Amino acid sequence: MTRGRMLSSFAASAAMAASVVLAASPAVAAAPAAPAPVTSVPVQAETPAPTAPPVPDDPADPVRAQQYWLDGARIREAWNTTLGEGVTIAVLDTGIGKAAGAFGDSVAGGVDESGVGSKDGRSPVGVINSDHGTLVASTAAAPGNADGTGMIGVAPRAKLLSISLGFPGSSATKPFTEQVAEGMRWAVDHGAKVINLSFTTNTLDWDRSWDDAFLYAFEHDVVVIVAAGNRGSGTSIVGAPATIPGVLTVGGVDQTGTASVEASTQGIFIGVMAPSEHLLGLTADGSVVSWDGTSGAAPIVAGVAALVRAAHPELDAANVINRIIRTAIKVPEMTKTPDVQYGYGLLDANAAVTASVPKVKANPMGDLKEWIRLYRRAASPADPTPDATATPVPVPPLPAADAPSEPGSPLLPSAETLRYGTLPLLALTVPGTLIALGVTAAARRIRSERGRRTPTP
Repeated sequence: MTRGRMLSSFAASAAMAASVVLAASPAVAAAPAAPAPVTSVPVQAETPAPTAPPVPDDPADPVRAQQYWLDGARIREAWNTTLGEGVTIAVLDTGIGKAAGAFGDSVAGGVDESGVGSKDGRSPVGVINSDHGTLVASTAAAPGNADGTGMIGVAPRAKLLSISLGFPGSSATKPFTEQVAEGMRWAVDHGAKVINLSFTTNTLDWDRSWDDAFLYAFEHDVVVIVAAGNRGSGTSIVGAPATIPGVLTVGGVDQTGTASVEASTQGIFIGVMAPSEHLLGLTADGSVVSWDGTSGAAPIVAGVAALVRAAHPELDAANVINRIIRTAIKVPEMTKTPDVQYGYGLLDANAAVTASVPKVKANPMGDLKEWIRLYRRAASPADPTPDATATPVPVPPLPAADAPSEPGSPLLPSAETLRYGTLPLLALTVPGTLIALGVTAAARRIRSERGRRTPTP
């Protein structure tokens, strides 16, 4: 392929489409092929000193060779600066399975919000695809084997929190919206600096309980990464939680950097694009499988967010997001920035970690607090009472009304009836009567005169 924005020449022989809420049943991983690096726009580097040695990595390993996004999104280059140490990523999903010990001690804790899983959130929940949470977590932060082989995540030294949710069909004991709201708060309270949500509700609006839950995360300086959803699974529009102001919404591209037709949805809420086709991940039993969808693109970006937070601990969540979108690679199809299909462009992990990016004072993806104030149609108790802008002017009292006149007999004329009724009537009637009498008399004289002049036969 000759396109300058190529992510890789890797091609897989088997892949499954992801569903609206969860990924479909994954297929066995395909045979490896050699990856090719991305050609990106030049960036001004800060050249920070490496904070960690490179992770054990054998690119010739059959599994690593299939992880084309490690080179395509310049993640291997970013590892020369940081591996995500000291950052915790919370995965709100079906639960991170044990994966035959593949996560080591990376999972620092968890909780079950569904009511049907284990207390630590590590028992996969659901009947549609209980491996989904494990796939997501491994894409974000699987530590890999000590010899540099096996599945490795984008931030292999980051910690994970497992919050298991009961998606439709899981017999959860409380509504899904409530599970998400409580899971968000739990993640924040237990040290998460990045939260990954690889699901969609297929509707633009969201439950009001999410207002406070997401605002709680933002006010505690947490980066929230959300999948855009997949058209191949019936998602025609970007839906909540991807529509919530302040979250970084991730769309998907194929190996050539082209917006995916099946494994992504496009829309005005897209922030950045990441690989979403022919991905690899770990299942709950430790198997390496192939899967598709923005459910996998989102944790790739979540891993990069962890790398940025580890390399730049002084940055708040708004500036972490800003670095990711401002260093994204522009593609020829983009007519503006952000673009409906591509958002700010294709993910570039190394640039996000090392480039010189001016700081911002506000989250470039929106302000949820302001949105709530404008659109929830109710003033917050915390809203200040507006000050008066003018001093009231005293108005003198009106004069007292005239005293009512004494009532009289309706049969006798009053001054008012004489003034406005009787006198005008007389003024019109008397002359009219006189004129009528004069005309009558004149007519009689004329007839009398004619009678005298007429000769008698």
